[in-house]
Amino acid sequence: MSQNDSTEKGDVAATLAPAAALHESGGAHPVAPPIVHARFAIGDIVRHRLFDFRGVVFDVDPVFANSEEWYQAIPAQVRPAKDQPFYHLLAENAESSYVAYVSQQNLLDDAAAGPVGHPAISGLFDGLRDGRYVLRRERRH
Repeated sequence: MSQNDSTEKGDVAATLAPAAALHESGGAHPVAPPIVHARFAIGDIVRHRLFDFRGVVFDVDPVFANSEEWYQAIPAQVRPAKDQPFYHLLAENAESSYVAYVSQQNLLDDAAAGPVGHPAISGLFDGLRDGRYVLRRERRH
């Protein structure tokens, strides 16, 4: 066995070590994090549960994926759990339009309130159909 073969096998073992750590004691299967289901989909119209704004979902993170600095800036008494879906919204309130990043626990369906007036909607969506914005064909995966 060459020095290179040994290094490669060591690298494989190092790569597999985190996966091996996921195995339960004496169990044969890795322990995976719970599967979290997103309540809202791209194109859904939502409103914030605590603050006066609404928006259209344009992306979804299965769990928190922003910076720790951003997370710590949220007041502790309203800081959401990280282990839930977070939504990127084209948001609006009475004063302005902006992009928001909001936890699932803080969103409610708002399709019945009608369209959202964010200026970026036309660049991502073809329009509103059955209470949901339809993603433009060129934006789909």
